[in-house]
Amino acid sequence: MEVVICPDAEEVARLAAAKVARVVRDTGPEVVIGVATGSSPVALYEALAEMVGEGGLDMARASAFALDEYVGLPVGHPESYAEVIRRTVTEPLGMDPARVHVPHGSASDIEAAADEYERAIEAAGGVDIQILGVGSNGHVGFNEPTSSLASRTRIKTLTARTRFDNARFFASADQVPTHCLTQGLGTIMAARQVLLVAQGEGKADAVAKLVEGPITAMVPGSVLQLHRFATVIVDEDAAARLTLAAYYRETFERKPDWQRYLRGI
Repeated sequence: MEVVICPDAEEVARLAAAKVARVVRDTGPEVVIGVATGSSPVALYEALAEMVGEGGLDMARASAFALDEYVGLPVGHPESYAEVIRRTVTEPLGMDPARVHVPHGSASDIEAAADEYERAIEAAGGVDIQILGVGSNGHVGFNEPTSSLASRTRIKTLTARTRFDNARFFASADQVPTHCLTQGLGTIMAARQVLLVAQGEGKADAVAKLVEGPITAMVPGSVLQLHRFATVIVDEDAAARLTLAAYYRETFERKPDWQRYLRGI
């Protein structure tokens, strides 16, 4: 696992965008990216959109698969992840909407929708780089604590903590759905690369457990320690509880030129 500590959230976004852009360019125009919602990756998407606007990145033939979707929200609900992805990813990055996929949380047969989503990812050739955030309880996607480390796309019940954290996006906490359709940890681990971003003191405990703690279903994101190509990019506040912070800084500073995301970084 590569851990990169940035001075602030702005640098997290810039460096993470450079990482994604490098994968896009190395893979080719039909790259497949996995996209997350929540606050953590928003600035990353804005940085990628800036690259697209300047002509330095072309996402017109790329495909995307969202991590998750609420169950029970009507189609077109502004806080459905289909709409969030449309606003923050599809349109700003100039992507073809037909190539951007979100789990069908309003399906009448949720189990069938989950299986269909797994098949769609497989048919696309798998995910080249999966973007992730991390919840305050260590979840990635909506894989709450005690999720199977081998799980695939399925329905999950959201914890009270997660619903409280997400209440800021709704008029009241009572409006936050109780269930979701989410890629499983096994699905996430099948991506060829994973990139997790986190900012702020509120994520410090989760980041420390994910990176340096034991691999455990109680901290679902800790499974990323087993991924061959996992990158974690955090700001100083989110890195506050990392024991080996000095080592992570040293290894990044001494990164060989051929491994750098952009010239000089």
